[in-house]
Amino acid sequence: MKTYFLTVFEKDGTNVLDETFQAENDNQAKEIGSEKLEEKGFSEHTHRCVAPEGHLVLFHR
Repeated sequence: MKTYFLTVFEKDGTNVLDETFQAENDNQAKEIGSEKLEEKGFSEHTHRCVAPEGHLVLFHR
């Protein structure tokens, strides 16, 4: 399992969510990250999900 980082921002750049979660691979992380964003009502906010190696798995601006 790898640790992925999910971050959500307001339009002014304020960080409103900074969370980590475990996933087996990038595809699973993308699904989990999307679900977390939907649950918390942040799917339309600027967000990113980053793999432990540093590459983006999920991004919305």
